Amino acid sequence: MADLRLALYQPDIPGNTGTILRLAACLGFAVDIIEPAGFDISDRNLKRAGMDYIAAAALTRHVNWERFEEWRKSTGRRLVLASTKAAERYTDVGFLPDDILLFGRESAGVPDQVHAAADVRILVPMVEGQRSINVAVSAAMIVGEAMRQTVWR
Repeated sequence: MADLRLALYQPDIPGNTGTILRLAACLGFAVDIIEPAGFDISDRNLKRAGMDYIAAAALTRHVNWERFEEWRKSTGRRLVLASTKAAERYTDVGFLPDDILLFGRESAGVPDQVHAAADVRILVPMVEGQRSINVAVSAAMIVGEAMRQTVWR
C-alpha cells in the first residue's frame, strides 16, 4: 500500500484546501499543511468545501517550512514539486509510494529555496498563454497519476 502524501505550502484559499482535504479523505492519502496559511484553519469556506470529509482526512500541520523539511528529511521521503516553472510533465515521472507531492500558494507558488529543495519538479502541461490551473484541480490530476502508478496497479 502506498503512503503518498500531499503538502500545501502556505495555502491562501480555504476553499481549495477544503477540496484537497475532501479528496484526501476519499482516496486515502495524507495532507501536510506548511504554515503560515493565509486563513484560519477553522475557516467556514474550508469547512464548506471539505464538508464532513475533513474529519476523516489525515492532516498534519507544520509550523513553518524549516520544521516541515526537518520532518521530511528524517523520514527519507522524496519531495515532488508541482510548478509552472518545471520542465518535466507529471505523466512522465515515475512516482514512488511514499512521495510527498508539494503544491505552492495559489497567489505566489513557492520561494526559490523551496523550489531548490525539491528532488523532482513537475508540471501539468497547459496551452500557451495560460498562467496556471487551480491548485485543487492540479492536485487531483497529479495525485490520480501517482496513485495509478503506486496503488491502483
